[in-house]
Parts: sequence; C-alpha cells; structure tokens
Amino acid sequence: MSENRDTSPAGAAHDTHRSAPGAQHCFLALDLGTTTLVGRLLAADGTVLAEERLANPQRPLGADILTRLQRARDGAADALQHLLQDGMRTLVTTLLGRAGVAPERIAGAAAAGNPGICHLLCRLPVDALIHPPHRSPLTALSSLPAAAADLGLPVPLQLFPAVSGFVGGDLVAVLYGLATQRLALSTQHCLVLDLGTNAELALRAGGRWLVTSAAAGPAFEAGNIACGMPLAPGAVTGVQLAADRLLLEVHGGGRPAGLCGSGLLALIAAARQGGLIDAGGRIVAPEEVGTNLARYLVRDGAGWAVRFHRDAGLELRLTQDDVRQLQLAKGAVRAGIDVLLGRAGLDAGEVAAVLITGAFGAALPAAALKGIAMLPEGMVDNSFFVPNGVLDGLGAFLADPGGAERLAPLLTAIRPLPLSGTPAFEKRFLAALEFA
Repeated sequence: MSENRDTSPAGAAHDTHRSAPGAQHCFLALDLGTTTLVGRLLAADGTVLAEERLANPQRPLGADILTRLQRARDGAADALQHLLQDGMRTLVTTLLGRAGVAPERIAGAAAAGNPGICHLLCRLPVDALIHPPHRSPLTALSSLPAAAADLGLPVPLQLFPAVSGFVGGDLVAVLYGLATQRLALSTQHCLVLDLGTNAELALRAGGRWLVTSAAAGPAFEAGNIACGMPLAPGAVTGVQLAADRLLLEVHGGGRPAGLCGSGLLALIAAARQGGLIDAGGRIVAPEEVGTNLARYLVRDGAGWAVRFHRDAGLELRLTQDDVRQLQLAKGAVRAGIDVLLGRAGLDAGEVAAVLITGAFGAALPAAALKGIAMLPEGMVDNSFFVPNGVLDGLGAFLADPGGAERLAPLLTAIRPLPLSGTPAFEKRFLAALEFA
C-alpha cells in the first residue's frame, strides 16, 4: 500500500473535504489501537452519531506491537495489513449501519495509531521501528487514497503524524484535542496519559511537550486477563469495597460477564483496600485477611485467586497472573511519569492537571488510581478522565477547515524522549511495581 500513499500536501487534502455539498455530510474518526479499534461517526456540527469498538483482528499474530512487527519482517506483512483493514471495514460498516448513514455522506475521515500500527496499515518497511534509532517516515500528516485505504468510502483516509518511531499519531491527536478544546490547560504544566498496550505519555513544561512511550502490555484493555473482555454489556467497569462486600458496576446492568480494563484496575484497588492483595501484588491466603472478605479467596493452583462473582452458570476470578500483568503495565507508566518529571525538573505537585484517556473502558475513579499507586502522590486529586481523547482530537481536526494549519505548530512543540533500556527508566520501573 505504501506506493499508493498520497504525497500531496496534507493541508490541500484536508481543504478538499470542506467542499462536500449540503449540510448532511459526516466525519469518520478511527483510533487504531494495538488491542482495540474504536470508531466514531460525527455529524457536521460535532454531534456523535455512533461509536463502536472491536478487538484488533491482528491480535492472533501478536498481542504486542513488537511481535507483530517481527512477524511482518518475517513475511506476514500482507496478512497483518489485510487483518487490520478487515477490522476497520467492519467498524465503518457497523457505524454507518447504526447511524443510518450512506457511505457517500462521509466528507472526511481521519485515523491515528502508534507508529507500528500505521506502518502495518501502510505496508511500510518495519526494520526502522524495530532497531535503533527507531524512526518512522510518517512524521507528517499523510493521506491514503480511498482505493488504498479500502474502507468503501469516497474520501481518502488522513493519517495523523508520528513524532518518532515510538510515539505515534494517537498521542498527537490527544494533544491536538487538548489544545483546541482545553486552551487553559494546554498552557499550564500538565500531564497526559494515553493508556493502552503501547502507553504514551506527554508532559507540558516550558511551553513544550516532552513525550515518550512505554510498553505497558494489553492489561489496561483487559488483554491477557483470565476473564478479560472489551467494554460491552456485562463488562465489570468498576468495583467498590463496602464493609465486607465487593460491589460490582456492570456496563448495561445485569449479570457480570468479565472485566474490562477499568474494572480490572478498580477490582485490584478494592482488593488491595480490603487486604486481599498485599503491597507487593501477592494475593494473600485467607488466614491473612482477618475479615469476612476472606470468602472471596479460592485456591488456584499453588496460590490463590479472588473469586469476585459466582452464580449458577458462571464464576469470575482474578488470578495472580492477572495482578502481575497489571503491575507490569502500571509500573511502566509510573516509571515513565517519574522520568519525564525528572527530565523537566518538575515536582509532581507542580503539575496542575493530569488527563487520562484510552480505549480501556469506563472512567477511572480516584480511589482506583490511588489504590494501585498509578500516579505520584498529590496528582490523583488533579486528574480527570476522557473516554477516548484520540477520537476527540480527530473529530476536532476534521471539523476545522484549518486543522492542518493548527497541527503544524503543535508538532514543532513536541520533543520525544526514548525510555526503553535507559538506566533511569529501569531503576524507576522496579520501584514502581509496588502497589504502595
């Protein structure tokens, strides 16, 4: 597909979308996550007509992006590209059907993802991402012709630019939305966390954005979790500890079916609060609890699990491996935050706001963030959640005739900072695994 990529100025392509006649045109925004694809169909005035998500069909060829890039290098590049396009087409068809919108009414479409996903979509060589210095040629707003994107739409697909080989257009889209919709915040010291399999972080300091990424793994989106599931009816999105009970919040109400990402974080935080999990992340034995909460603990192999739901036909457990998966994810993010603060010369208390976004489920309450020590002390009370900041940013871009012009100065204000393999990150990562 790379040979079909439009090399014309992205601004010109963006402007042509404004020429669509009539007031009935719509926009399409796609968040291309490693674990989850999320799409949003928008009316011309920004009203959300439909939103949908599905598991990235590439997952059978690798749970993480590095594995997929290696598979692509070994001959699976065509298969990975086709799987991703199949998922995107399914998403588009579902969105159009739910909203009752014909494809001809789509006047503009934009997508963002991490550099690896975008290379696989465009069928670009992947060696430059796998090996240092980890560079991508997709550092400018680009456009895939309609035929190459193969989504059944009459318009090209605009692809948000990567910052480097490890920070992608998904984070750029979040920052674009922040700059256009929350102008006051964008001028202060603030921290942005886009949590997913490839977690991306941005710290605004000194008028610039210092950005990086951390390989968090799929736990934030409930991937590789024993009873993990995407946000859908039946997904446990939140858990509260009330006396000696774990109270479950279920998306859509009714019977629990599994944990989405936000439910996983909330359950572990509640279990920590109730003494079912210690500071090191170990699920304790029942005799160590000392309250009626011990009844939630059941034998699981050589250790213990938290059985948080049981009825006549279903039993849901949080396993020790589930807890470890979340520890690795949150440890990578917390270590990244600490490195960014150190590089900027800031204390956590100087950060005015923390924006948390991602495609992992419902909002994360302060109690969950505090319970797993995701953020440095003092930041939790200044945090707020945006369900999908990538789609917000893409929607703002599509609705703005001068979107490409507004994007340019943002890109010049972004400075990438690699973390992988650096002594500062490794030292902080080990300390950040603790839930305290």
